[in-house]
Amino acid sequence: MSLLRRAAEDLFPGYFALVMATGALSIAVLLLGFPRVARALLVFNIAAYATLWVLVLTRLVCFPGKLLGDLVDHERGPGFFTLVAGTCVLGTQLLVVGHAPDTALWLWGLGILLWVVVMYGFFAAVMVRARKPSIASGINGAWLIAAVATQSVAVLGASIGGFIDIGIAARFFSLVMFLIGCMLYLSIITLIFYRLTFVHLTKDEFTPPYWINMGAVAITTLAGSTLILHGGSGDLIRELMPFLKGFTLFFWAAATWWIPLLVILMIWRHGVRRRRLSYDPQFWGMVFPLAMYTTGTYQLAQALELPFLLVIPEVFVFIALAAWGCTLVAAARHLWSRLTLAG
Repeated sequence: MSLLRRAAEDLFPGYFALVMATGALSIAVLLLGFPRVARALLVFNIAAYATLWVLVLTRLVCFPGKLLGDLVDHERGPGFFTLVAGTCVLGTQLLVVGHAPDTALWLWGLGILLWVVVMYGFFAAVMVRARKPSIASGINGAWLIAAVATQSVAVLGASIGGFIDIGIAARFFSLVMFLIGCMLYLSIITLIFYRLTFVHLTKDEFTPPYWINMGAVAITTLAGSTLILHGGSGDLIRELMPFLKGFTLFFWAAATWWIPLLVILMIWRHGVRRRRLSYDPQFWGMVFPLAMYTTGTYQLAQALELPFLLVIPEVFVFIALAAWGCTLVAAARHLWSRLTLAG
């Protein structure tokens, strides 16, 4: 119990990015023909999700003040959106890999509830704060997890619609969540782009969550593609289909544009500025975009009937697997060293 309390006390709020990254990767490898790997990742992800919830609930009971303090913090608060995204990504993984639509439906309901609590709790808190940080210290790529969380709800809802009949109202809700996610991305990325281009940036300030700049539009691509493929045949979806296809392609193009720039900035951080490469739980926020771009591009190729795009996920899936494996090994070594020190 003492070890559990110590682990929960200062738990990084964004640790559910581990679940997000693993779920997105599992779906990607399944789509690209590796079902055994996909099922193994599903088992791992269920265990990781359950463990993280134990830590979160322990923190809520034992350290409610610290948890609430993190929620209303400009820097750490956005990490709570990973609870929403992790829940919905796991639900999609259970649906696609585990063929468990009933469980996925329950997780969708939980994801919607968490979305309401975190979305309005965080944004209301930071808006009414008396003292606010500067844009240089107050915003980073993690803020875009708000858009990721919203799109994860849309993806799971639209995906469930491809397995069972959830009704026109639920399909409409998934479409609305897709549009809200687009609004959040376009609003937040403007501030982030301003921060990156007009405010001094140090090697310590360019952190892995900036990869969410790409990951947010990658999951938006997946959400739009899933709506096109499984959104139903109602009059509204038919009327919006040209808009959906164009908007989805727009966000995929944006995701693709970000990749070379982020690679260059990583080389600048670790190669030019010599920032030591060591484990940080925020690195899961870098693995997730790579896996999501793989899945999103594959589904876009299916939705828009562009088979030549499939060469991209066929390459990216191995990059995502390598990134996931390296981060997992680093996390295991970090955990082992902490346990050794605690012992």
